[in-house]
Formats: sequence, structure tokens, C-alpha cells
Amino acid sequence: MGVLALQGDFERHLYRLNSLNIEGREVRTNKNLDGLDGLIIPGGESTTMSELIDRFGMRERLTEFCKTKAVWGTCAGLIMLATKIDNEKVKPLNIIDLDVMRNGYGRQVHSSYAEFEVTLNGAPTLLKASFIRAPVVRGYGPDVKVIASYHNDPVLLFSGKCLVSSFHTELHEDLTLTKYFLDNFVAADK
Repeated sequence: MGVLALQGDFERHLYRLNSLNIEGREVRTNKNLDGLDGLIIPGGESTTMSELIDRFGMRERLTEFCKTKAVWGTCAGLIMLATKIDNEKVKPLNIIDLDVMRNGYGRQVHSSYAEFEVTLNGAPTLLKASFIRAPVVRGYGPDVKVIASYHNDPVLLFSGKCLVSSFHTELHEDLTLTKYFLDNFVAADK
């Protein structure tokens, strides 16, 4: 299992994978994608992430990987996986049919923590979420399914092998969403 480690809180995702006895690998080059069965694109700063993907010549290989393997994007990762965003400096990978507004929940000072109930694997589950300069999904295509909404905005969605969340769960000790991704996207792809 890989975590894109160009920028953002990739270390926290690696820690969470290790907590579930899953070997996590930092992905910093195209070669690091070899042999992986899934990838997490962490939160961070999407403009910087987009620039670094291009600087290290990873855009084409990363896009192909995300089209064929399980991928989960959190916050900036959601922005990078979307098809349409409100900023010309960020070039998304066009993996999931989303129209996204960066920093839709406000600036850093407007960061917030929330708990909300969602149904995962047929059971009600309480998720802990931090919204830090989080994106707002303004629209989505017909193949995209909403798993959870917060204040009437979709915040957890999927299409095919791609899961996205506008919030961070990796900042908390609850492993529910990481396990959900591994069980329903990565393992289901084997």
C-alpha cells in the first residue's frame, strides 16, 4: 500500500496503515508505484502537490495508476483526483467526476472538527473528521455515489475504485475509514 509522499501529511497515513499491520510505502517517484495494490493521496496544499507531481515527472504514471488501482484522496487528495476545480494553478488528475471548490469551508482559522454518522458496510458508524481548508464538492457526475454529507455538502464519495473525503480522519486515532478503504477498495480489487 502506498502513500503519495511529495507533500502533505503522508506520515500520518503511513502510521495508520502500520497500526493496521499493513506495510505502507512512501511514493516519491514513478518507480515507487511498482507492485502497489493501492494508493492514498493525503491532504496538504494542492497547488504545491500539483507542481511537485509535474516537477518529478509523475503525472502520466500517477494518472494511469489511479485509473486502474484503488485510490483514496483526503482533502487536497480529493482536489487532485477531481475533474474540475476552481483554480487554474492546480492540474487535477481527472479520476473522479467532481466539481470542487478549494478551501470551500474557509481559511485555516475556520478549521473545524466534527463527528457525524455514516453507514459503512451496512452499519451506522460515527466518523471523526477535521475540516482544514477543506474543499467543497459543488457537483458530481452520475457514476459518483455519496456515502456521507455534512451540512448538506457531500464529504465522502466514491466512484469505481476511487474513494474521496473532503476531511481528514488520519489526524484522529479512529481507524474506521482507513480500514473501510482497505477492505472495500484495495482488497476488493485483488
